[in-house]
Amino acid sequence: MKNLKLKSARAAKDLSQGDLAQMCGVSRQTINAIEKGDYNPTINLCIAICKALGKTLDELFWEDEKDER
Repeated sequence: MKNLKLKSARAAKDLSQGDLAQMCGVSRQTINAIEKGDYNPTINLCIAICKALGKTLDELFWEDEKDER
């Protein structure tokens, strides 16, 4: 499932995938794969992403039932 919350939060901070990747110590392709739903990040990477974007784990990575429809 695509992570539109992550993509939206990144865009709201005016960060490219490359910018966020650099902040988190991963490749741009990793951020792209997470946003596309092709890769499930480790908890440490999730935390790094949340810190970089000023969001909580719940805000970026929790899936509500309504989000799955």
